[in-house]
Amino acid sequence: MIDIKLVREKPEFLKDGLKRRQMDPTVIDQLAQLDEKRRTLLTEVETLKAERNKVSKEISATKDAKEREAKVSAMRKVGEKIARLDEDVKGVDEELNALIATVPNQPDAAVPFGKDETGNQMVRTVGEKKAFDFTPKPHWDLGPALGIIDFEQGVKITGSRFYVLNGAGARLQRALIAWMLDLHGRQGYKEKYTPFMVKGDTLFASGQLPKFADNLYRDHEEDLWMVPTAEVPLTGIHMNDVIDGADLPLRYTAYTPCFRREKMSAGRDVRGIKRGHQFDKVEMYIYSKPEDSGKELEKMLGDAAQTCAELGLTYRIVQLCTGDLGFNASISFDVEVWAPGCDEWLEVSSVSNVTDFQARRANIKYKDAEGRKDYVHTLNGSGLGMPRTLIAVMETYQQADGSIRIPDVLKPWMGGIEVIKA
Repeated sequence: MIDIKLVREKPEFLKDGLKRRQMDPTVIDQLAQLDEKRRTLLTEVETLKAERNKVSKEISATKDAKEREAKVSAMRKVGEKIARLDEDVKGVDEELNALIATVPNQPDAAVPFGKDETGNQMVRTVGEKKAFDFTPKPHWDLGPALGIIDFEQGVKITGSRFYVLNGAGARLQRALIAWMLDLHGRQGYKEKYTPFMVKGDTLFASGQLPKFADNLYRDHEEDLWMVPTAEVPLTGIHMNDVIDGADLPLRYTAYTPCFRREKMSAGRDVRGIKRGHQFDKVEMYIYSKPEDSGKELEKMLGDAAQTCAELGLTYRIVQLCTGDLGFNASISFDVEVWAPGCDEWLEVSSVSNVTDFQARRANIKYKDAEGRKDYVHTLNGSGLGMPRTLIAVMETYQQADGSIRIPDVLKPWMGGIEVIKA
């Protein structure tokens, strides 16, 4: 959530940020009007309350009964007006809070301008696209031929965009998750096992509500929502907390299944398992002092890149432009891996500095050595996301006979399986 002080003191700065995001800046004018209305009402309320307090003291000292009754009657009317004004303030507060919750984070000055994803900028590519002496298969042919992906069973159980992983395929995905969690532990992240369902307040705190309500699954009888990413519960862990500054940065990692009602258009990503309503992901999350969040962003991006490198995948890093920047993010970098069978780059991580945007929504502060309090900065990134990492591993390590060789780093979790064969 943006700071209301910026609406009062730097409205043009906020408008410029919205323009860079290709969004209507007039919402800042609306916020300024509501804020002014609220402050005017509060001034009127405080003036009337001060008058009531003053007259209340006079009433107790008034000897004349008629004069006392007149003052009591007048103050009764003042009290009624205060009650009406308090309701007006409450209504304006609700309107102001609802509107400010729709305003995205301010893009960092270092974010390149662009209207959409075509404006994203390549940072670097690491590794060469693997050369094969045969035509590599896409995972949607490779998996069924080996019996490790079953699309028909997924549709039978649930519907389109669902699938079943069998045998060594299920084990390979589990190995990836376990290995990533252990790697992030070595990188300095503390593992968390969080609930896969959260309250609406937790989703609001993380910036998922109200904007993305249509993309979320929920229990219609209780205020419980399926998590779209572990970023949500990892934000909720410290809601309304004041963290000791000496403990920062706090670095967490967690695995969760993720659930999203994505509207997938026909003809795009419809083959295979690249996109679905349920997928697994290992998340990295950092709470940082504001002055340190820049270097923490560099660390997290390096940690995601290391995950790709140790898997032996060719990858590239792309900086998102203003028109493709996520709602919460101030600055973001995507990590993409090369899938030779699909013949395309697949995004497996998006690493972002969210600055104090989530902390304001979640009321998460830290206290420095002098006792001063300020909002923390939060950062998040996939480390990495499934099933695209699984796709890249399958397609990169496939062999001419249709088998898949297991990357060395995953072998300890594969129970002796070194090659997946039909």
